[in-house]
Amino acid sequence: MKLRLALATMLASAAGNQAGAALGALAFPAIGPAGVVAVRQFVAAAVLLPVARPNLRRFTWSQWWPTLLLGLVFATMNLSVYAAVDRVGLGLAVTLEFLGPLAVALAGSRTGADLACALLAGAGVYVLVLPGPGSDYAGVALGLLAAACWAAYILLNRLVGARLPGLQAPAAATTVSAALYVPVALVMALHHRFTLVGIGWAIGAGMLCSVVPYAADLVALRRIPPRFFGLLQSVHPVFAALAGAVVLGQVPTAHVWIGIAVVVSANAVAVTLAASRRRLLSAGRREEPHDASGLGGAQPDLNPA
Repeated sequence: MKLRLALATMLASAAGNQAGAALGALAFPAIGPAGVVAVRQFVAAAVLLPVARPNLRRFTWSQWWPTLLLGLVFATMNLSVYAAVDRVGLGLAVTLEFLGPLAVALAGSRTGADLACALLAGAGVYVLVLPGPGSDYAGVALGLLAAACWAAYILLNRLVGARLPGLQAPAAATTVSAALYVPVALVMALHHRFTLVGIGWAIGAGMLCSVVPYAADLVALRRIPPRFFGLLQSVHPVFAALAGAVVLGQVPTAHVWIGIAVVVSANAVAVTLAASRRRLLSAGRREEPHDASGLGGAQPDLNPA
């Protein structure tokens, strides 16, 4: 029952996340992608700071520098993906962004199966975009920038998560990101760009895309193995395409659906292979004979999963 609840929580979180992204897109005519990101960061910081209560004045430099980089990554990733949504649509933008965690999963591997996953993902991107005279290459580039930021987020989050407990790292990084958008908000306010409708959609995006996923992921990770967590992330491009169709009227064409299916399949296979290798490695270490000297035997895994 607990596993089913965790799976339902993750699926609901993913659906809410992409519905929130669609709500943010509804605010583009009023405040643009930069305005949506600014409001979203303010909302996330306003919720996470009181919950995590990080003591920023006690942060050491070894804690501050990855936190600052993570805040910059938040700011860049959110702006680039929303700008991509504005140009190429929600489904395509989120699928391109999804290449970030896939690249991290495949990085450093030299197996033929992982190489096949990388080639499969590349084929999926080609089918998604179908390059031609009418392609929006700027929008595609923005989606790929968001993917690079997501990969950087994963790596930085591992580092800063080991140096700061609980939600202190995302709370502090979100505050840094929100501070970077203060000038944007001031300029937009001076030009009377903010409207009640636009701010309302952007606040909805902030709650569904930032606050709800953090809480849902914490609940789910206590009840399901990390490999299932990685597999379930594959539903995001699908839900993004559905949210784009239902909320924004961006009905994907056949080649977009095929491309999404190929990229999602590549991620699912890559995550499954990585989980299998970790299980085999752990089993091998448990079976390794005990070294009475205390100097040999199995060594700890220094590379976090």
